[in-house]
Amino acid sequence: MTDRELHPGFLLLEDGTLFRGVFRTPPVITVAEVVFTTNMSGYQEVFTDPSYRGQIVVMTAPMIGNYGVNASDPESARPQVAGVIVRELSNSYSNWRAEGDLGSWLSDAQIPILEEVDTRRLTKHLRTIGSMTGVMGLGDEPSAEAIAALEACPSMEGLDLATRVTTGERYTWGNPDAPYHIVAYDYGIKRNILRLFDENGCRITVLPAETSAEDALALAPDGVFLSNGPGDPAAVTYAPATVRAIAAQGVPIFGICLGHQILGLTFGGETIKMSYGHRGGNQPVKEVGSGRVLITSQNHGFAVKGDEDGVPGAPELEVTHVNLNDGTVEGLKHRDLPIFSVQYHPEAAPGPHDARPLFEEFLATVRTRKG
Repeated sequence: MTDRELHPGFLLLEDGTLFRGVFRTPPVITVAEVVFTTNMSGYQEVFTDPSYRGQIVVMTAPMIGNYGVNASDPESARPQVAGVIVRELSNSYSNWRAEGDLGSWLSDAQIPILEEVDTRRLTKHLRTIGSMTGVMGLGDEPSAEAIAALEACPSMEGLDLATRVTTGERYTWGNPDAPYHIVAYDYGIKRNILRLFDENGCRITVLPAETSAEDALALAPDGVFLSNGPGDPAAVTYAPATVRAIAAQGVPIFGICLGHQILGLTFGGETIKMSYGHRGGNQPVKEVGSGRVLITSQNHGFAVKGDEDGVPGAPELEVTHVNLNDGTVEGLKHRDLPIFSVQYHPEAAPGPHDARPLFEEFLATVRTRKG
């Protein structure tokens, strides 16, 4: 994106705090939950991750866009974020894989980018007060229209966004002759998850979020995967009964992120809204059984209520992983059935590939059941 005339703009948070910046392209008024991610790179994956649907994302890295964009890295067909806030958007890019610049790519998708914001101050404010709704707009001061939009914006709590990002119809991915058949519930699935299943000898049938257990089991799956996704897990009210019916048939189940939270709810647990969530590629997670520490990629604003000792109301579940920063539940395993889940993203590879063996662990249960 070349230099253009800069237009003054703002971000107004629901607590009345105002941050000023500039837009290169005049935006429409945009209102959404404001969150931050500590990722130093991977901005294209962040912006296309369906788990960020309906959120304004603050990038804590001071410069964004310096390696451009390409057609291979997106996690979905288009950007999913409502808006982007940065300190500096690079005017140039350099990378052998780049096919264009970040600013133009977001602008073409009509995603507003507020630049020259004090993102350090904004991030510290969100860490102190918690994630909250905000409105982005044109001008030095919020207009009455912007304030009205902010006041009318619903809280993320109680929102089922999985039905908004899920596939409209069933589709397949991978080698049709692969030895293992995985049925994946799409609550906002990332493409790299599908790629990893493919690399591990699986063909995948991806189903809409509200698909019944009967229809899923009719496909004779060797295993069932519950994907990541946005919104409040407690609002995905149709999922627990479906998962319970599949589990009763002894089918191996693996959940990631929202899928992890749904498994917690399925077996009697509760989920809670976190103050500012975990979003970034450097979250330390302890494997309870071994004490080993994993460096993980995460993106979630809700968590399964519990700690290293267990999940209240869900005696059938064992806690396998906890976050080292705040002790929240990062992994679950059923005590009797071939079912487990993690809150983090083992497919995201934030540098090391610490968590990727989880796919092999899941496929080991699939192979055991298939014989």
